[in-house]
Amino acid sequence: MTIREEIEEWERNNLSPYASLSCESKGRDREEPECDIRPVYQRDRDRIIHCKSFRRLMHKTQVFYHPQGDHYRTRLTHTLEVSQNARTICKALMLNEELVEAIALGHDLGHTPFGHSGEAVLNSLCEGGFKHNVQSVRVVEKLEKDGRGLNLTWEVRDGILNHQTSTMPSTLEGKIVRYSDKIAYINHDIDDAIRAGLITEDDIPEETHRVLGTSLRKRLNTLIHDVIENSRGLNDIKMSEETENVMYNLRKFMFQRVYKHARTIEQEDKTKQVLRSLFDYYMNNTEMLPQLYLDNIDKGTPKDRSVCDYISGMTDQYAMNVFEEIFMPKSWSY
Repeated sequence: MTIREEIEEWERNNLSPYASLSCESKGRDREEPECDIRPVYQRDRDRIIHCKSFRRLMHKTQVFYHPQGDHYRTRLTHTLEVSQNARTICKALMLNEELVEAIALGHDLGHTPFGHSGEAVLNSLCEGGFKHNVQSVRVVEKLEKDGRGLNLTWEVRDGILNHQTSTMPSTLEGKIVRYSDKIAYINHDIDDAIRAGLITEDDIPEETHRVLGTSLRKRLNTLIHDVIENSRGLNDIKMSEETENVMYNLRKFMFQRVYKHARTIEQEDKTKQVLRSLFDYYMNNTEMLPQLYLDNIDKGTPKDRSVCDYISGMTDQYAMNVFEEIFMPKSWSY
């Protein structure tokens, strides 16, 4: 018996009857030999960690573009916080920790530069629309590894695709990530907004303090415990009605006071113009795209989709550098 088979046997004997067992995965689009050490979801997690799109997350905006400080979140630190929340919940419920971690680490691989404002720009420009969850699946299926993709399992791709509020994953592990994403960004965005001077702890709604707590640590603790306590022994992942309502009201507060704050909008308007200009340039100068995206157009990918593929993969600074190279005048040299 290989080490992988021993681990799969341990999963069968010890995980919840509702867990997604590695040996029961629906598999990959392309068949490949099994690893003698790692079950399939562990391999998926490792592939995501080692891919280029994952590394680029460290230079993509979460909320605040290019902040003057070392402790603001980026898209990568957000991803790691989602993963930690998800693993804590998953372990307590005796579900598949490798699967939940793979989904969490891959859920934002398709996110644009400049956060959700960048997503909104590409969504308005691309004929078929642009959603970062759909793009994350596109990254792992068609764009990574020079177009070969990562060949991840169906369950990981399903969890990545359906981590948004409007959709529902097929596995409990995917549902954990769906909650963990919201728990992470609401709370760490509050922390960053306080650091930025946009709000203070006293501005946070009284019901939040009453139900969830008066600090980042207390709120995270309350939300994570609530998911665990209300999901134990069930073939579902859920929160208590009161806690979930308070969490969504807190999200509304963040939209009103932080995400739509004048200082935030001012920067968004500028970054949107950068991406619109890049989109128009590459639509009119398609030959300037890297070879992968030209090859995809030759294979039938619509031109605007391929342009979005390229731009969405850029980091904040790379997008700014390309914009400067194309549109800003340069000093004369001879």
